[in-house]
Amino acid sequence: MRNTITLPVWSLLIGLLLAVTNAEGQPLSWGDQGNGTYKNPVLNADYSDPDVIRVGEKYYMVASDFHFMGMQVLESDDMVNWQFASQVYDRFDYPGWDNNQHYAGGSWAPSIRWHDGLFYIYFCTPDEGLMMTTASDPHGPWAPLHCVKQVKKWEDPCPLWDDNGKAYLGRSQHGAGPIIVHGMSADGKELLDDGVIVYTGPVAEGTKWLKRGDWYYLIIPEGGVPTGWQTVLRSKSVFGPYEKRVVLEKGSTEVNGPHQGALVDTPQGQWWFYHFQQTPSLGRVVHLQPARWRDDWPLIGVDIDGNGIGEPVAVWTKPDVKNPQSPSLPQTSDHFDKVSLGLQWQWCHNPDNAHWSLGTRKGWLTLHAQPAGRLRDCRNMLTQKTMGYESEATTLVDCRQLKKGDFAGLLCIGHDFTGIGVSDEGICMENNGKRTVLSSQRPTRIYFRLSFDARSNSVRYSYSLDGKKYLSAGEEVGMVQGFWKGVRVGLFCYGAGGGRADFDYFDYRIRD
Repeated sequence: MRNTITLPVWSLLIGLLLAVTNAEGQPLSWGDQGNGTYKNPVLNADYSDPDVIRVGEKYYMVASDFHFMGMQVLESDDMVNWQFASQVYDRFDYPGWDNNQHYAGGSWAPSIRWHDGLFYIYFCTPDEGLMMTTASDPHGPWAPLHCVKQVKKWEDPCPLWDDNGKAYLGRSQHGAGPIIVHGMSADGKELLDDGVIVYTGPVAEGTKWLKRGDWYYLIIPEGGVPTGWQTVLRSKSVFGPYEKRVVLEKGSTEVNGPHQGALVDTPQGQWWFYHFQQTPSLGRVVHLQPARWRDDWPLIGVDIDGNGIGEPVAVWTKPDVKNPQSPSLPQTSDHFDKVSLGLQWQWCHNPDNAHWSLGTRKGWLTLHAQPAGRLRDCRNMLTQKTMGYESEATTLVDCRQLKKGDFAGLLCIGHDFTGIGVSDEGICMENNGKRTVLSSQRPTRIYFRLSFDARSNSVRYSYSLDGKKYLSAGEEVGMVQGFWKGVRVGLFCYGAGGGRADFDYFDYRIRD
């Protein structure tokens, strides 16, 4: 008897193969499953306070980056698989940003909108004010940041351009609330009034506008990050009064605090809701929930317990889109063979562009040491988000140009600042400023590796002289999020010697 495989089964097998291949040879327990479904989180990495819009057949996402430079813009064709499109800015020209004085500052809860041929991004910083920028192409270039209002302790702004051309801005206040609405100039660069309070609630923040028919919707999280819920306010007037309905909660699920995100439609008429979930080490990961409308109220997730409020789904059918993608993830690894750094990389505070290079040694990243006494104060600290429940980062360092007092290598940071590297003392570990010598050897080239486990909230460091046999750097180190950001991995070079380290590559492998 001849063996045959029917078309649906064959398609499923191909999809599963794609999913495995995309995970660098390992199956993933999250994201696109390659068979027409996805498992939450769709982005198992720290894209906190996500906002998403659709323009034509494309979807664009921004998220809080706080003190890390850049604010990444991501794009997708199918709402599940995302790639980097651009970075919005590369520095803050304000006091303290050159020397690491603004941990947990920077961009809080941005919004992205498209209006009259331009993309707009708004965000507040806790110390400097309300910022905005525009671009005709989401891949950039983005206009220099414009300070709409120099003010402290504003949060979570979002613009709305009404059908009559009038513009408004909704926001909240540091300490989570109240929700305030301002009139705004049509170009989005100036507020026209002091604002009107339209809603006060328990930890009400994360303002996002939606206009649908005659209704204005303010989509806001309430109740705080770990334990909160998603609220929707609606009115037929921008300035209210607003009715309230809770539309998503943890309920009987294990998804704590499901809230703060974006309600987005497809050209085919489906509706979806993005939100984050806070985790101990990865930070705030992104979930995608099915949504629909009833009586001009959105229904999100599935009402499992029958109380009229949706709960998050764990697995669901992917959105019905015109151009479904093969499973893919945002960029991670880098061979430093391009003219610019990959969009996955972000500097910790303002970089000093005179002290790093991709051209000093072709195919290598060069980091020059600048004075600092510990990792937390290091200017040349280049990092990216950890992704997935299990991952591994490896680099090769040429340390022949390091000088006495310099320290360079591989790091993992969150609430704590840890790293493994080479100094004039030999091969060393640093943990929150305390350095331990692992070996008095001073190699000219050395491989460093770290293995990150988000389930146990820990990282293990190791090193190798030949790239084959790795020696343990000791016990695992506990790692949890800090300064509003999830655990990150990356490269560093600092010290009073003024030497340099050359990094051949950064290989980041997602195991699950």
